[in-house]
Amino acid sequence: MTVPDFLIIGAMKSGTSTLQAQLVGQQGVFMTTPKEPNYFSDDAVFAKGADWYSTLYAQAAPDDLKGEASTHYTKLPTYPETVTRLAAAQPNPKLIYVIRNPVERAVSHYIHEWTMGEMGTDAQAEFAAHKTLIEYGRYAMQIAPFISQFGNNSVCLTSLEQLKSNPQGVLNTVGAFLGLEGPLTWQDDQAQMNASAERIRRFPLHSLLIDNPMAEFLRRALVPQALRDRIRKSRQMTTRPELPDTLIAELETVFAHDHSDLAQMFPDHPALSMCYPFVAR
Repeated sequence: MTVPDFLIIGAMKSGTSTLQAQLVGQQGVFMTTPKEPNYFSDDAVFAKGADWYSTLYAQAAPDDLKGEASTHYTKLPTYPETVTRLAAAQPNPKLIYVIRNPVERAVSHYIHEWTMGEMGTDAQAEFAAHKTLIEYGRYAMQIAPFISQFGNNSVCLTSLEQLKSNPQGVLNTVGAFLGLEGPLTWQDDQAQMNASAERIRRFPLHSLLIDNPMAEFLRRALVPQALRDRIRKSRQMTTRPELPDTLIAELETVFAHDHSDLAQMFPDHPALSMCYPFVAR
């Protein structure tokens, strides 16, 4: 089985796509397509087998560092087998964990689900019904199994806030962690991936009426471009659900406890002060 030298393991909505795009552009690095194979986490994907996973690296040069980026790997309790499966295949992986302010991550996650039509506008009710909105941002809980299995030195912790404030510095740190030779260059044209400014709110039958190739063909053939542009603009998000202050306070309390555990794993790490401003209040 061809195994990855390194993995970007999350967190969801924390800049993993941006970092992955930057690494793809560096000499001596090969990353999978698709970006998120989710092989070690998802049962259905894992069932495809080692040969299938190996094909994802078939185009890598012999000396390339091989990697992938799957945020499902830090989505406990949804995917509980990740570490066991990874350890069986690769006993010494290098792991990159990108975090962000966990309250902002939770809000972004919720807005993403609302945009996709999976959740409603009552944030209090949705957070109560969908505990993963919180669990995926409990970074200490998510990373603990990896540290237990592979050790602290196997994990390079960074954050979206660090990527924004000092992108070249983060890239240099990640490159040194991976053992990449030569200078790495931050590419501004890849600096913002998965931007949500153009995100379209989905609706019932969206896949049938919008994503369907035949529907797209008919729209292009029958509907003038100017009218298509006006319709698309009318469906773009101009407002979005907001979290009540009471819910924000509840989230801060939960994440403050998790921060204490994370600080023991990564003492004095700069990402912690940047990601948890509410702890210092």
